[in-house]
Amino acid sequence: MDILSIIVITLTISLVLNLILKKIHVSSIVGYIFTGIILSFFMGFSAITQEELSHIAEFGIVFLMFTIGLEFSIHHLKQMKKEVFVFGTLQVFIVSLFFGFVSHHFFNLDVKTSIIIGAALSLSSTAIVLKVLNENGDIHRPYGRYSVGMLIFQDLAVIPILIMITIFTNHEASISSLIVDTFISGAFVLITLYLIGKYVLGRVLAFVVDSKSEELFIGTILLIVLSSALFAHIFGFSYSLGAFIAGMLIAETKYKYQVEADLVPFRDILLGLFFITVGIQVNIDYVLSNFFLIIGLAISILTIKGLLIFGLISLFSIPKRAFKTGLALAQVGEFSFAVFALASSSALISSELHQLMISVVILSLLFTSLSLKYVRVFSNLFFVKKSEVLENPIVSAEIQNHIIVCGYSQLGQKVVKQLKKKDIPYLAIEHDRDHVKKGHDIGDTVFFGNAASKMLLNSMYIKNSIAVIIAIDNDEKIRLITESIKSIDKNIQVIVKISHQAQIDDLEDLEIKNFINENEIVANKLIEKATMCKIA
Repeated sequence: MDILSIIVITLTISLVLNLILKKIHVSSIVGYIFTGIILSFFMGFSAITQEELSHIAEFGIVFLMFTIGLEFSIHHLKQMKKEVFVFGTLQVFIVSLFFGFVSHHFFNLDVKTSIIIGAALSLSSTAIVLKVLNENGDIHRPYGRYSVGMLIFQDLAVIPILIMITIFTNHEASISSLIVDTFISGAFVLITLYLIGKYVLGRVLAFVVDSKSEELFIGTILLIVLSSALFAHIFGFSYSLGAFIAGMLIAETKYKYQVEADLVPFRDILLGLFFITVGIQVNIDYVLSNFFLIIGLAISILTIKGLLIFGLISLFSIPKRAFKTGLALAQVGEFSFAVFALASSSALISSELHQLMISVVILSLLFTSLSLKYVRVFSNLFFVKKSEVLENPIVSAEIQNHIIVCGYSQLGQKVVKQLKKKDIPYLAIEHDRDHVKKGHDIGDTVFFGNAASKMLLNSMYIKNSIAVIIAIDNDEKIRLITESIKSIDKNIQVIVKISHQAQIDDLEDLEIKNFINENEIVANKLIEKATMCKIA
């Protein structure tokens, strides 16, 4: 069969499957996996070698890691340091230790294999969980923050896990020398890519942008991603590490949002291809002959992992919130496929065990894509007491002619104070819990959430509002919020406070008509006061 026929057949099957699954709210990832299974079972695509599959599949993971790096923010991590570094570290360590122990002592697997299986099972599905949390509007609820924080740490943990497999496969050198060599190589790769990113990347992208050619811009980004991945691979690391670093470097430039907009569809296609190749590797005969074993393992892993996370979060929060977090992260994630594939190609796990784990992971992803949609229904069966901020809709009845204030720091608080004096109805959004609590304490109508969330803005009846005041100093956040508002309705009036002309230039493409220049206002007031003074 020629390549064009294969592409047409694959696209047709995946399109039909995902359209059907979309109707019952199942993630497209499941559709891609079943596409691969159908291609393997009915069309004999399983004849494709494992090596060819791994090369094709890894590009999807490379671009997923690149976009994760693109969204990686030190400021964001500081805000979520407890969720990422405390909850995330404990979750990966506890789950890895438990499943590693069980694999070694109850299934008689060797230590290296047990460690790999434990580490792989500690990972959850970033792709499915974030997608569903966004659709549910739960990503900024407490359990959503816990889930996102732990997912961020898991994504970062993938890199040392892959490095660990590389270390396990090298039998010639001692572990200590391998760790030292890995550290030196890693430092060299990081420093080199950092220097290129700081002194070269911005100039190159500026030169390409000046050409005003979209295909050249996309081609340049692809070159940066792939060359960074190759550079890391040459020094013994995974392609994903290089791509992740490239994403972080581009995130520091002003082209971040354009890159993200251009590459997300490209990434999703490649990620879909990755899951199709995973499905192709499923041996239907093996699944049928070991059906009850696969079902039993999947249920056991989902239950145990969910309970471990529930127990962990219960130490820091209330049971209902812990239950939701456990349910959200109970599955085994897509990065485990990459871990198992690398371990299998390195002969650290057998082909039969690889097949078993792939089948179990697919089943866990299917469960999550169905169950996470109804997380509140499940939690309410066991816990009656309400626990979440904004558990009910933000407003109980439709309101009109109000002003939405994005940001409730010092400026936002003063804006709200003036609106209250003038008896103008308002709703304020703030992502800092301390500011929200302060607002509640003094009786202001302040809601916790991300002002760039279209679901949140719509729940505040933004289309009925007089205007939206953005009382935030961060230019990136201003852009994100304004883009969300304009995507809802271009006619919504947006008022932004700025301090210099360059900000207007940077935001010119958003067609904001109302800028308030704080320096000009201060200058006018200073002159006004000065001209009123008299010589004593």
